[in-house]
Amino acid sequence: MPVVSLAKIAASPAVTAGDFTVRVPCIYGKRLLSNRVSLRRSSVSHRVRSELQSPRVLGSVTDLSLDNSVENGHLPKGDSWAVHKFGGTCVGNSERIKDVADVVVNDGSSRKLVVVSAMAKVTDMMYDLIHRAQSRDDSYLSALDAVLEKHRATALELLDGDELASFSARLHNDINNLKAMLRAIYIAGHATESFSDFVVGHGELWSAQMLAAVVRKSGLDCTWMDARDVLVVVPNSSSQVDPDFAESEKRLEKWFSQNSAAKIIIATGFIASTPENIPTTLKRDGSDFSAAIMGALFRSHQLTIWTDVDGVYSADPRKVSDAVILKTLSYQEAWEMSYFGANVLHPRTIIPVMKYDIPIVIRNIFNLSAPGTMICRQIEDEDGYKLDAPVKGFATIDNLALVNVEGTGMAGVPGTASAIFSAVKEVGANVIMISQASSEHSVCFAVPEKEVKAVSEALNSRFRQALAGGRLSQIEIIPNCSILAAVGQKMASTPGVSATFFNALAKANINIRAIAQGCSEFNITVVVKREDCIRALRAVHSRFYLSRTTLAVGIVGPGLIGGTLLDQIRDQAAVLKEEFKIDLRVIGITGSSKMLLSESGIDLSRWREFMKEEGESANIEKFTQYVKGNHFIPNSVIVDCTADADIASSYYDWLLRGIHVVTPNKKANSGPLDQYLKIRDLQRKSYTHYFYEATVGAGLPIISTLRGLLETGDKILRIEGIFSGTLSYLFNNFVGNRSFSDVVAEAKQAGFTEPDPRDDLSGTDVARKVTILARESGLKLDLDSLPVQSLVPKPLQACASAEEFMQKLPQFDEELSKQRQEAEAAGEVLRYVGVVDAVAKKGKVELKRYKKDHPFAQLSGADNIIAFTTKRYKEQPLIVRGPGAGAQVTAGGIFSDILRLAFYLGAPS
Repeated sequence: MPVVSLAKIAASPAVTAGDFTVRVPCIYGKRLLSNRVSLRRSSVSHRVRSELQSPRVLGSVTDLSLDNSVENGHLPKGDSWAVHKFGGTCVGNSERIKDVADVVVNDGSSRKLVVVSAMAKVTDMMYDLIHRAQSRDDSYLSALDAVLEKHRATALELLDGDELASFSARLHNDINNLKAMLRAIYIAGHATESFSDFVVGHGELWSAQMLAAVVRKSGLDCTWMDARDVLVVVPNSSSQVDPDFAESEKRLEKWFSQNSAAKIIIATGFIASTPENIPTTLKRDGSDFSAAIMGALFRSHQLTIWTDVDGVYSADPRKVSDAVILKTLSYQEAWEMSYFGANVLHPRTIIPVMKYDIPIVIRNIFNLSAPGTMICRQIEDEDGYKLDAPVKGFATIDNLALVNVEGTGMAGVPGTASAIFSAVKEVGANVIMISQASSEHSVCFAVPEKEVKAVSEALNSRFRQALAGGRLSQIEIIPNCSILAAVGQKMASTPGVSATFFNALAKANINIRAIAQGCSEFNITVVVKREDCIRALRAVHSRFYLSRTTLAVGIVGPGLIGGTLLDQIRDQAAVLKEEFKIDLRVIGITGSSKMLLSESGIDLSRWREFMKEEGESANIEKFTQYVKGNHFIPNSVIVDCTADADIASSYYDWLLRGIHVVTPNKKANSGPLDQYLKIRDLQRKSYTHYFYEATVGAGLPIISTLRGLLETGDKILRIEGIFSGTLSYLFNNFVGNRSFSDVVAEAKQAGFTEPDPRDDLSGTDVARKVTILARESGLKLDLDSLPVQSLVPKPLQACASAEEFMQKLPQFDEELSKQRQEAEAAGEVLRYVGVVDAVAKKGKVELKRYKKDHPFAQLSGADNIIAFTTKRYKEQPLIVRGPGAGAQVTAGGIFSDILRLAFYLGAPS
């Protein structure tokens, strides 16, 4: 079939295809059908001819000239009017239309104007009709039948009697006229914007008529308004329309003069007319825009926009589970958030009502108890202070690319920016954000990723000569970006907002690609990597709203210590969430053979059971990636509860990836000096934290005390202490006539020693702690260079098993018994200690004698004691004493480090 242009169709008096005739001038009319049209069953061609050839249709329907006289008085404007808008979801089926009618009827306002969208998905169905027709797809007829059936079935469920007959008549006439229109599009193989707007606007006509009829069933006087009779808009160059308020007010006065008895008006949203009376639409978010224009025309006291959410959220609740409903937003805040993708309102919707200070309330049709969000002028208290938080909400835009144009030749050269953005405009790209340094060396801006190729080609073409001459060094494209925006009117008067915002991003290890802030200070915008966007959003939202600081936790080593820690987290989880706003989400547990992973968090009441039944083969790299890769949790930490040197060697990589590390494992901090220095250097340069309080003294605050002394300017002279709970127990009980081997056997039986007591008696564990404290004090000591007095007799160091060692140990009791007797004779006791001599820059581990009145002689059980001799505490050392061994206190020390990390990351303290 040859293509027939619509221009030719419009120029001809009629187009005939078989028995089908269309007269195009009627397309530009106000409506294609008259209420008086006959409903006799006849051929499509006869009906179309009679309707389209009628002088009444061709003339008077398109004539919207206004009579200056108003028959029934002027429109009463002002607070007596309430305007409501219901979206497609609200009128999606017959039950929902009844619910909407109930809301309208129960509104106590004396006069009500209700703007409705088409039923859910109907507008898409209408656009699909046009697409099929212009593609010459005959299935547009069956698709049109589906549209008819949807509305016919809905009307049968809602209406009866004359109301049903009247609506059905109009519906069938509309459908028949749409067939004529679509046939014309089918023949031409093309649809102009005017043709499309006319077709898609029918959904609003039908929903408005049905809702008006349902309201009338309640006994109230209600009429419906075709907004094309009233709203006049002027298309502009940006594929949008601008309302002509002066002309619209004139037409509204005339419409009301003919319908002045109506206290309830149901108006169509989305559709309007041009000044030439051509049907058009209000484009994107047109129904909201219609309602705002109507609110301004009626000077209503409020515009309520009904939707399927409880109000405007502080962030997208699909991305931030702790997002809250905002009670109020200023007009400026609302349009800033909507521009950046938040599900609020299109900025155009706010402008008409803002002029008259008409508040907009966003409410949920499915939850009438929710008060919703009010958008109005900034609220101030009696003293003139603006209320609410400085940052109201956060929004994101994904799928962007940064374009960076830089070169020394840009500085001080007028017109460079103009040339850049002229080239961008020529390819029709939308610039989302612009940032330029004061040096004028570069300009960067964000555009949708789908448009960046055209932008790049246009810029390279425009600046080919400048690039060749070196005045511009490069035009760089940075793909896979997202924008994060913080919005709040009070930001302009609150110091420190930017600092808090960027600090939250830094602590979540988010790198910022570009920054922009307008002089109004209502908005701070940053560009980040797309994969970091959700994490960044959650991090800043948590900081400003004091919502739960959520940590993705991975536990390595679920043995005695790790298992006890998991049980402690389980028992304390509810209190942490409720009182401290901390959500510790254990998403991974790994042992040496099995690991358990869960994106939403492992049920810690049954983790041992799940580990056995659902655990997969352990893989530390996969485990690490899983903990780090959870984009819905901004911060992640791996807790190493092992004593494994290989696991400790992973700390640097974890910190480099932005994973915080908490551990009681001494191997990293007492291992090779270069490895320790490398880790500490990385930690200091980044916002990634490394906590290891439990490496010395289990749950005792030894490292934090040492740091506190150093950070406040004190100077460490000597650190001396009993660092091993096992060895403390042994020498506290090595008294009287007891042999050393008996005390060791007792301690082993009680679980105070390692499975092989030689691990304790060798002194290596104490030596590691001495090395850690020495390094914390600024000394560069190596474990291997530290003198250690081992309590394992040399002949027994090569025993094949712990059992053999324990059997032979009594043979060597005599030497230690002799030392004990000599000490007792001198009024002293034996204690196994570690010493850091900061003045001599040395350390050692040895068995020493102390007077019975010395603090080290006063211990009991498995207590640790550490004495800090410093410049301030020179005469009387600062002493830390308490339990230094045991699963409960060690796990408690680790737990304390995890909570300290949470407070660093923004949890309220």
